[in-house]
Amino acid sequence: MHLTAEQAVAVPKVLLHDHLDGGLRPSTILELADQVGHELPSTDETELVAYFRRGADAKDLLQYLETFGHTVPLMQTADALHRVALEAAEDLAADGVIHAEVRFAPELHIGVSLDDAIEAVTAGFAASSADISVNTIVCAMRTENRSAEVAAATVRWLGKGVVAFDLAGAETGFPPSDHAEALAIARRGLANITIHASEPPGLDLIAGALEHGAQRIGHGVRLIEGCERNTDGSLRLGPLAAHIRDRQIPLELCPSCNVQIGAVPTLADHPLGPFLRAGIQATVNTDNRLMSGVSLSSEVADTAAAFDLDEAEIAQLQHNAADAAFVDPATRRALHERIRRFSF
Repeated sequence: MHLTAEQAVAVPKVLLHDHLDGGLRPSTILELADQVGHELPSTDETELVAYFRRGADAKDLLQYLETFGHTVPLMQTADALHRVALEAAEDLAADGVIHAEVRFAPELHIGVSLDDAIEAVTAGFAASSADISVNTIVCAMRTENRSAEVAAATVRWLGKGVVAFDLAGAETGFPPSDHAEALAIARRGLANITIHASEPPGLDLIAGALEHGAQRIGHGVRLIEGCERNTDGSLRLGPLAAHIRDRQIPLELCPSCNVQIGAVPTLADHPLGPFLRAGIQATVNTDNRLMSGVSLSSEVADTAAAFDLDEAEIAQLQHNAADAAFVDPATRRALHERIRRFSF
């Protein structure tokens, strides 16, 4: 099905995987850089946007990651974090997102303490008057050694805008087992857990995430490596994929980003459509809206076209996300009802 831009925005959407430092408004980047004296690649907004998208367009992971050197340094005060969070909530609501779980790594914001960073972000989301609920997922960087401290901070903020703990950053060579203590702290503190698992060795990383308590898999696109495609395009699931399907463990798939970082060659090769039709709890997400040049609406429209999804399948992706959201039962029922009420 081909959706117009207006139809895609109108779909009530649930977003599970979006990074705060990957979704700043270009105008905000210019203003914050001027305030702190940070030198940008360009002070022309059009040229700046092109710079941020260059790595994605070139499918160059290093160029893609390099651009965060011009967002994170601008978010080193509580006021800046609050502003970026508030604007993210407003931008997502304008895109038709009704519930979002946005993640960030407080340890990257060295100008403030972990708790002050979390407080600023959760307060920024709460300050939005838009028709959207936004919760915070706290990330620890798996290449660093503060994960136990970050997990403890996550537990302190549960129920106050924070809903989960995540491991983010470079994955190859940094398995979840490196952060077993942090993940144990999160589990004992009853925090929800989602863990990035999108790089090689894909199946091992996904299995390791599950072993350490992940309730959702960040990306999980390489689960396809254990499956076989039938001639009709359907999947013969491998053991790990069948396990994930049978237990309805959600995948936080980010189609454009997965293509841009080389996890799959093209959107047509992405396993989202086959996963969905095989009964896996696939969801569609943005990852980094600025760097990837996407919105959740554009991702919904592009995946609907790539896999010729029908109306029921487009809705199912959003119902999957509502089922996977770290929310209470009443909120989940309300999300499902808003999705059910929509018609094209």
